[in-house]
Amino acid sequence: MDRIGAYEAKTHLPRLLDRVARGESLTITRRGKPVARLVPVAGDRERAREAAARIVERRCHLKRVPLADLLATIHEGHRY
Repeated sequence: MDRIGAYEAKTHLPRLLDRVARGESLTITRRGKPVARLVPVAGDRERAREAAARIVERRCHLKRVPLADLLATIHEGHRY
């Protein structure tokens, strides 16, 4: 990912947008520190796939809990 200074980004925005439209991602810096990112807009299907992949990835790191224990925790303190 290329880093572009804020002044250069302001001066050459149309050229930078062309690069992003071709799939590049750019980081905009101010005084050498990242402050923004220009990234291509993802389509709805692509965003949905990415979200599903993140959910599956995070789920793999969760501790497996038996359903009975989960239900007991949910209903803990309820009056029947």
